[in-house]
Amino acid sequence: MVKLVTTLKYALLSLLYLYSHNRLHVIAQSPKGCSTRFYDFKVQLLEVNKLCNTRNIVTINQKYPGPVVYAQEDDRVIVKLTNESPYNATIHWHGVRQILSCWSDGPSYITQCPVQPGQSFTYDFTLAGQKGTLFWHAHFSWLRATVYGALIVYPKTGVPYPYKQPYEEHIVILGEYWQQDLVQLERTVMASGTAAPIADAYTINGHPGPKYNCSANDVYKIDVLPGKTYMLRLIGALLSMESFFSIANHKLTIVEADGEYTKPFTTDQVMLGPGQTLNVLVTADQPIGRYSMAMGPYMSAQHVAFQNITSIAYFQYLGATQNSVVLPASLLPRFNDNLAVKTVMDGLKSLETGNVPKEIDTNLFFTIGMNVNKCGSRTPKQNCLGVNGGVMAASMNNNSFIRPDTPILQAYYDHTNGHFTEDFPGTPLKFYDFVNGAPNSPPNNTGSTHGTRTKVLEYGSRVQLILQDTGTVTTENHPIHLHGYSFYVVGYGSGNYNPQTASFNLVDPPYMNTIGVPVGGWAAIRFIADNPGVWIMHCHLELHFDWGLSVAFIVKNGQGPTETLPRPPPDMPRC
Repeated sequence: MVKLVTTLKYALLSLLYLYSHNRLHVIAQSPKGCSTRFYDFKVQLLEVNKLCNTRNIVTINQKYPGPVVYAQEDDRVIVKLTNESPYNATIHWHGVRQILSCWSDGPSYITQCPVQPGQSFTYDFTLAGQKGTLFWHAHFSWLRATVYGALIVYPKTGVPYPYKQPYEEHIVILGEYWQQDLVQLERTVMASGTAAPIADAYTINGHPGPKYNCSANDVYKIDVLPGKTYMLRLIGALLSMESFFSIANHKLTIVEADGEYTKPFTTDQVMLGPGQTLNVLVTADQPIGRYSMAMGPYMSAQHVAFQNITSIAYFQYLGATQNSVVLPASLLPRFNDNLAVKTVMDGLKSLETGNVPKEIDTNLFFTIGMNVNKCGSRTPKQNCLGVNGGVMAASMNNNSFIRPDTPILQAYYDHTNGHFTEDFPGTPLKFYDFVNGAPNSPPNNTGSTHGTRTKVLEYGSRVQLILQDTGTVTTENHPIHLHGYSFYVVGYGSGNYNPQTASFNLVDPPYMNTIGVPVGGWAAIRFIADNPGVWIMHCHLELHFDWGLSVAFIVKNGQGPTETLPRPPPDMPRC
């Protein structure tokens, strides 16, 4: 009798679950294609109670994480941003290629002035040939710590995924949380000349999870049915850390990276840096229970403090009770497990083949890394708290990029002099053992030059760029993001790049917009410069970006209107 009651109870729960799922599925159907999607974004403060404290955070529409933007391949997206907060703001549409819509890319002082309090600006772009998991985030100060959300682009109507349709899809955004005003924190850190304090917590969809104080009920949960396969759209919205992710006793099969399909690759865990996205398939093939989904730190640099408490969410089977023992997540890799990172990267292969540029007419070589500049302040105890009394910096080809007070795109379009130069070097001024022989007597021989130096590319250039990590201060895995483009990651390796021995994949390399350059190593990327405008390439670790680890590409116009940067929209914000 007891067995019969249990069976009937389980059947009833299943029917209720299926009913609620089907209702939700009808509501969340994929949008129809080739249409225009309108969204209204308001930058607003939201009072939240986390980690035993109540404070205001900056959000979009008082949602944390922010609202999901849904669209379909080739849709036009129009988003009106109204700033009702006390801070300046912009939105970057991370991974959107912005074909002939550079004005809507979003990075402050690169393509636009910030939208000031009380002002508005309308972003307008088309998702030409794009589909997959992308996201959006603030691109002013450190607001993107809380101002972020998913951008989900479905295939055209009638076009299936190149893998079995999952039973359900879930967005899982990995983030960090501070109990401080992020704009003020940035000012304080930049004035001090040293590193930022560690995050107070990691978060999964805004929830720290039960390992943090006052967070036993501040936990994200996915309810699953036994035997069903789920797709998790993983988004790395972290501000200053890279993160491992795994689910207890479950395999993850990667089917997409940075909005591009990949050949299926199964692994126990993945690593996402800030700006990276992965779609993974997970089958609920374990005994009924509550399984931990965990994110924990990946820190490849030496002598850098970081938050070491993992964030936990639940992957909970139907039939598990609230009091079920939580099965711990598969042992996350050690915080500095570079091999675990390389193993996943090795498994990423594009589903499509044959599109990689084979002939190259523009060869570039950029070193990336840290610097310590000499103190030039009259108050060194307040402003020079970096290594050995210096000021921390970061650079590409030993130039620390300075964002101007007038957007580069506007100055370039208006032919206004004095706001940037076009002399960024295409190669280092000198070659040496970048990894093991780098200068390391800070601040005496570890300084960088600085300036708003840009690199100009002719329209249609077939570019190969070598990104080389350096050992000054410390080697480190740097997540490098290129606005306005995706690129083929044709090679990577440890040590110094050597063209004689480097192995390239020119058949099916992953097509990405953010690449983690290996710690103490190099990565080679290729792309065709066919989108005119000004496009920033930068490290997505926010402090490194502030310290200058970036460069702006100017891609010149080609021939005719389809290869020419249009005029700016009439409501461009003023600085």
